[in-house]
Amino acid sequence: MIIDTHTHLHFDSFDEDREQVVQRAIKNDIDAMITIGTDVATSRQSIELAHKFAVIYAAVGIHPNDSSNVTDEDFDQILELAKEEKVVAIGEVGLDYYRMYSPKEKQFDTLRRQVKLARKLGLPLIIHNREANEDILNVLNEEKADEVGGVFHSFTGDIHFLDSVLALNYLVSFTGPVTFRHANYNQLIDRVPLSQLLLETDSPFLAPDPFRGKRNEPAYVRYIAEKISQIKGVSVDDLADITSENTQTLFRLKDQWQLKLKL
Repeated sequence: MIIDTHTHLHFDSFDEDREQVVQRAIKNDIDAMITIGTDVATSRQSIELAHKFAVIYAAVGIHPNDSSNVTDEDFDQILELAKEEKVVAIGEVGLDYYRMYSPKEKQFDTLRRQVKLARKLGLPLIIHNREANEDILNVLNEEKADEVGGVFHSFTGDIHFLDSVLALNYLVSFTGPVTFRHANYNQLIDRVPLSQLLLETDSPFLAPDPFRGKRNEPAYVRYIAEKISQIKGVSVDDLADITSENTQTLFRLKDQWQLKLKL
């Protein structure tokens, strides 16, 4: 079995063929997908998709790029949405210094409040990090984010940052660029224990070869799995089984899911 732990299937790029995208994933042996909110509206949309499709589960949260105008009411709504059936994480949350759509102070406050929310509810975190390595580690340590665990999705950073993330007992996942011809992820992927690895697409972004530059979708997670399995020296089936077990453990899926996954 394969689980795509990070998608945005509620985005409008899927509006014309969302049903077909989900069915293609199922036909390609993708047993489950988690679709991720980035603000209150998209978090609600993620839950709606999770209620519509048995194979979809939801995460709710406010992305750092959407933190500029966030209000107390927004946090209250995220809290209530997080209690909904099939919500398995708070995310995606974090810091983004690459685009700086939101001031650092707002990003810090938004992240801190959502870590507190995750701890209150006992839900893991899905972390977005762009060029904020030291600051994001400081916030997570100060807010005791290790108590709930989580994943650094679409991991970027050097080996020293990776070691710090792994030392927090956080998991990591990599996206389509690992399949690009001149990509240099081998050392990072080799460093990650199989027990701390997840699979994701970040659909509709970051499509792997041979779909580079096109819309990404969950069915393509297999290409990422194939590349990672080559680097790790394990079979695709073994990698799929291990990462799926990691996913179920992190997101407590064995307790929460109604779907009978193929184990």
